[in-house]
Amino acid sequence: MTARHEHTEPPPTADSALRRQQAILAGHTRDPREARRHLVDVDPPVRSAAIGALDRLGCITDAELGTSLSDPSPQVRRRALEIVATTAHPSGGPGLVALLSDNDSGVTEVACWAAGERSDLADLTVALLSGIAGNHEDALCREAAVASLGSLAHEAGLPVVLDALQDRPPVRRRAVLALAAFEGPDVEAALERALDDRDWQVSQAAEDLLGESTRQRLPATAEDR
Repeated sequence: MTARHEHTEPPPTADSALRRQQAILAGHTRDPREARRHLVDVDPPVRSAAIGALDRLGCITDAELGTSLSDPSPQVRRRALEIVATTAHPSGGPGLVALLSDNDSGVTEVACWAAGERSDLADLTVALLSGIAGNHEDALCREAAVASLGSLAHEAGLPVVLDALQDRPPVRRRAVLALAAFEGPDVEAALERALDDRDWQVSQAAEDLLGESTRQRLPATAEDR
């Protein structure tokens, strides 16, 4: 099994736990000044909580998000990506694209998920997602990339989704589900082959999708009307 390349954060101290609690509370008491005070904290969990608080308040600036996307801590970068997935800050697009090539697998995995939530960035991310789905050494990153390609339903992502049906079982399962977003004889043929997959969840997902497409092609009966 390939080890995940993830940065290990130091355990929180009692003081840092208190500061993190203060940052979180600032997001619930509508105190952006208090939240911003923690953006430069020495401990990553506190900085992560601070940007989360500012996001909750709807007042995180593009500069603050951009700084968090390039933070030395993977924990902070992951939290910033969660914000990118749901907001349209100018720094979000370039930051997301950059983090799809992050040296921390956990960050790359979240970046893949965030890319799947941002169809407006598909022209920038589909090629990178395809590269991750086909070549990344971490299976969880490949799985996340395949899922996002299915979410984006971009035709350029179809070949690698089809190739992913030869990967490990979790990736194959995700690939079958991703094929629900695509149409064509290649897709149907791939689902037919997946019916014989040695992993029962893969074959069951293929059967469900083929059954649904078959029902859609059949004329309605009197009982259905």
